[in-house]
Amino acid sequence: MATAFPQDGCKQCAEPLNFDFTFAYQPIVDVHAETIWGYEALVRGLGGESAWSVLSQVNDDNRYAFDQACRVKAISLAAQLKLDSILSINFLPNAVYEPAHCIRSTLKAAEEAGFPMDKIMFEITESEQVHDPAHLTNIFQYYNQQGFITALDDFGAGHAGLNLLSRFIPDLMKIDMHLVRDVDTNRTKQVITRGLVGICKELGIKVLAEGVETAAEAHFYRGLGVELMQGYYFAKPGFEILPEVRFR
Repeated sequence: MATAFPQDGCKQCAEPLNFDFTFAYQPIVDVHAETIWGYEALVRGLGGESAWSVLSQVNDDNRYAFDQACRVKAISLAAQLKLDSILSINFLPNAVYEPAHCIRSTLKAAEEAGFPMDKIMFEITESEQVHDPAHLTNIFQYYNQQGFITALDDFGAGHAGLNLLSRFIPDLMKIDMHLVRDVDTNRTKQVITRGLVGICKELGIKVLAEGVETAAEAHFYRGLGVELMQGYYFAKPGFEILPEVRFR
């Protein structure tokens, strides 16, 4: 059972977890260099159950403990698997009440596992609404100062929109799979995507297309100069393993 207790005595933050979980890892590929750029840690049940089966058990009382346990487990397992590229971890913004304090377990886990902190990327997850954009901006800025990579996940799908982008410039933007699916035949998605990629280029943000499932989708994004991609076309998530990648 995973437990996390902050030192400020906050009752909400001190609530232990009464469930356990593990991770599957999905490759993020550089299609230009044909190399693995990194892996995203995706939460799973101990028997391989879906992320939803785990996330549905997260509530206001155990959110902090879950967020902290996710970071530690993702790093520890990645180190055991000898992951030597970028490790991408989703975090729950509403669980981070004070960045400097909440990052301690992450720093400790990385140090104990011998995992380089500059190879850890934090993605804001779309599983919960951001109640305080200014607080989230503060978190991102602090993480950048500590040498972590920052990313906006599922951009164009929900809470992490242009308003958030106007407050903070992340290192990487992950374009939501809805804008990737059938983009090669959908003119509206093509126009939107070209605009997003153009914005990122002007702001110096690296772009990643997620949820790529076909050669046509990969070809379209590569034509826009997008080199980082993730999706079943290259590899499905591997349960507690680093799966092989098919460069096609």
